[in-house]
Amino acid sequence: MGDFVLFFLVGGLAQLVDGALGMAYGVVSSTVLLSFGVAPAQASASVHAAELFTTAASGGSHLIHRNVDWPLFWRLVPLGIAGGVTGTYVLTSVNGSVVKPYVAIYLTIIGIYLLIRSFRRIPQKPVRGPLVLPLAAIGGFLDAVGGGGWGPIVTSGLLGAGGQPRYVVGTVNTAEFLLTVAVSAGFLLALVTGHWDQAEGLASNAVPVLGLIIGGVVAAPFAGYAVRIIPERLLLRAVGVLICLLAALQIGGLLARGGTLRA
Repeated sequence: MGDFVLFFLVGGLAQLVDGALGMAYGVVSSTVLLSFGVAPAQASASVHAAELFTTAASGGSHLIHRNVDWPLFWRLVPLGIAGGVTGTYVLTSVNGSVVKPYVAIYLTIIGIYLLIRSFRRIPQKPVRGPLVLPLAAIGGFLDAVGGGGWGPIVTSGLLGAGGQPRYVVGTVNTAEFLLTVAVSAGFLLALVTGHWDQAEGLASNAVPVLGLIIGGVVAAPFAGYAVRIIPERLLLRAVGVLICLLAALQIGGLLARGGTLRA
């Protein structure tokens, strides 16, 4: 029961930030799972299973409020899915202990980037077309490998390029649902074909995943209200600090167990 409540709160708080800023649910949820000792591939698969529900709720809310830029949506989706499927294959093809240090470093970089970004003023101007495709591919790949990366990479990149926040957040969140379906299907295919034998490990994460799902779905409708009352910079700094602290704990655990962070 304690684990369910913890992950319910994590899922709810992460979804509030994600729905308001277009990032954080996957990164925060996967970081918490990793800090509990869950293997990277299992953490990513678990988070994407939860995101099937939370991204549907969040995307539906943005559709209702007409926050989706459809031309941008259809430029993001194809390469995002391609990057996500590729990341799924890579993550399920290597030993989890090999991936953990790289995931920890990646999450640390993302956390620091969010902190830095919180001190910048983002101008609003049209996003250049050539920027969208590589952002989508990289974001999709890192989302599968790290259990969260689509929002931090794609949303931050588009906002940094001057995209209008309302449509960037709404479009990226809505596109994430299709990416999540593709990545989850990739994990399922890897299990069915025997490429990845982790069914028992995934079953042991059922309670945390259920907490993430319910917490995220409950919080999703309130994200639009939260963004009106909580300053964006404060939210960014809070999630950046949280990610950095959890990633630091993970790195400390790896070092204590004799792991290495060398490439």
